[in-house]
Amino acid sequence: MNKKTIKILKIILPLLLGFIFIWYSLQSATPEERRELLDNIINANPLWLILSLIFGTLSHMSRAYRWQYMLEPMGYKPRFANSFMAVMAGYLANFGIPRSGEVLRAATLSSYEKIPFEKAFGTIISERIADIVVMLAIMGFTLILQTEHLLTYFKTNQINPLITITILFLLLLAGVGGIWLIKRSNLPFLVKIRNLAQGLIEGMRSIFRMKQKWAFLFHTLFIWLMYLLMFYVISFSVPEMAPPGTGMMLAAFVVGSLAISATNGGIGVYPVAIGAILVLFGISKQSGEAFGWLTWGTQTLLVLVLGALSFILLPVFNRKNN
Repeated sequence: MNKKTIKILKIILPLLLGFIFIWYSLQSATPEERRELLDNIINANPLWLILSLIFGTLSHMSRAYRWQYMLEPMGYKPRFANSFMAVMAGYLANFGIPRSGEVLRAATLSSYEKIPFEKAFGTIISERIADIVVMLAIMGFTLILQTEHLLTYFKTNQINPLITITILFLLLLAGVGGIWLIKRSNLPFLVKIRNLAQGLIEGMRSIFRMKQKWAFLFHTLFIWLMYLLMFYVISFSVPEMAPPGTGMMLAAFVVGSLAISATNGGIGVYPVAIGAILVLFGISKQSGEAFGWLTWGTQTLLVLVLGALSFILLPVFNRKNN
């Protein structure tokens, strides 16, 4: 199997999996259940959806600000507009090719702000590590509060989050080990890789050299607070879920976060996963999936609109300023 085929499969298979989940969810429901699901979505209070969009926008803006703090120690001060549009363009790219957004994001800033790609990409890796730490903290806290419900859900759906965490940790160790070996090699090809790796490492080290560490920490926590709030407020638009319990919403948030990694942007899988975990809390499957569709739909719409506008406005904005 050649590289082109593998690349195509990486795009098609997650999308196919998402559509299979959508088909299975609708096919297994009775006409009454499908009608109830549709009614929940149509009758959702738009006020809560708009509020969720605001929280989502604030989280993306905060991510752009945080990125600037990491680039500053290396002597780069990109314009906020470019940072923000690079972030949104990257999110949009992830819908087509999973994990391609980080590469596009670094390439965009490299192109418009003359920042070396490897250094910009290195800061993104550091960002992701910080985000993983916060996500693991949320997962740990949620497991303590809702151990029984989450373990039941993972067992029913044959999901082992420890495997995912272990794989990520092993990949991180392999990456560090690979860089260590490349650093000591004199082969021409590996020397080129070493030069690239040095730029990546410098970008990653910026997190320790930044002057505004507390501002970085604030934005990291703020980003995740906005994620939680944009998820939480939509529950008020589904009558059966209001008022939502904190433990229930944290459990749904964790399951939804894990589901997003299964397909391109969580299409299909996200609403089904949310509905499945909420059933354990006494919420009907239709109301749970309606909440999942509303959450996924609002944030997907936000990324599609802001991402598309970013692709259009980036060259216009930079042509005017240059």
